[in-house]
Amino acid sequence: MMSGRATQKDVARLAGVSQATVSMVLSGGGASIPAETWARITKAAKDLGYVPNRFAQALKTSRSMTIACIVPDITNPFYPSLIRGIQSVADGLSYDVIAVNTDGSPERERHFLDWARQGRVDGVIGVFFTLRAQDFSPLIEAGVPVVRIESSKKHGGEIAVDDIFVDSRAAAYAVTEHLITQGHSRIAMVAGRGGPQTTRIEGYRTALATAGYEDHVVVDGEFSEIGGMRAAETILGGTFGPTAIFAANDLMAIGVMQALRERNIEIPREMAVVGFDDISAARLVTPSLTTVAQFQWQMGERAAQTLMDRLRGEKSGPGTAVEMPFNLIQRGTTKAV
Repeated sequence: MMSGRATQKDVARLAGVSQATVSMVLSGGGASIPAETWARITKAAKDLGYVPNRFAQALKTSRSMTIACIVPDITNPFYPSLIRGIQSVADGLSYDVIAVNTDGSPERERHFLDWARQGRVDGVIGVFFTLRAQDFSPLIEAGVPVVRIESSKKHGGEIAVDDIFVDSRAAAYAVTEHLITQGHSRIAMVAGRGGPQTTRIEGYRTALATAGYEDHVVVDGEFSEIGGMRAAETILGGTFGPTAIFAANDLMAIGVMQALRERNIEIPREMAVVGFDDISAARLVTPSLTTVAQFQWQMGERAAQTLMDRLRGEKSGPGTAVEMPFNLIQRGTTKAV
């Protein structure tokens, strides 16, 4: 341990490199510096307890050393794991991460887009319900790279906005097909408004149409437990008579399960339930919830790596699209009928 406050000179001595190299790495620059050298410098800084003067760095480099993660609902358990994945990459490159909540509101999404243009952050990673690629052009032109976490298939484009996506349409098709192979022909779906609603409903409907079965969708205003309960009550009070309910996210699925319990409908013997996202609670409810895993941590890591490549000058040109995997996890809320 050192006495007093560690300096970049101390970090350079411990890492066996020049102070100039340390300065480049700890300010987020130095794209040509080998990864092993980066790792050695960041480890030395951590071991010495080096604390950068962010205000001085910002004046010198015009960088805030901060990235924003913009999400529609910070209380949804899906997003903390995503943010942790982003932070795992950002920490190693001396960047801070701040989380911003929009409630999926068009006004709030645009507000934070304007906020980011003011130089408060160096880059943005976000889940946007209403903004499209062209809406980010002013941000890109201001030198602030953007990576979107998307729920539908993307192909990249001229605007330098990078997309990390899971094909929710294909995942919803796989869920519905799984229920059909278990013997279900009356499958209802509940969803919230906005976000991944459209693509997941499309996948569900396509699978049912392929099998020659009727669809039945109830859309609530919220992707939440309360929204799931309300939507389930609508379905159970109607004439469709399903033997399975597919919820567009796990919170809604848990709400569906609560509505079924209140009516003494046994899961899965009388009604199968499937969710989407594989949040931590999906394993803890009784019975445990069959759902779709999207590997949020890995999505966050990939998004952060892509953003850092832009910031360090290792990536340039048009926007790119990277597809991430999904996995249907079968648990206790489904069975053959």
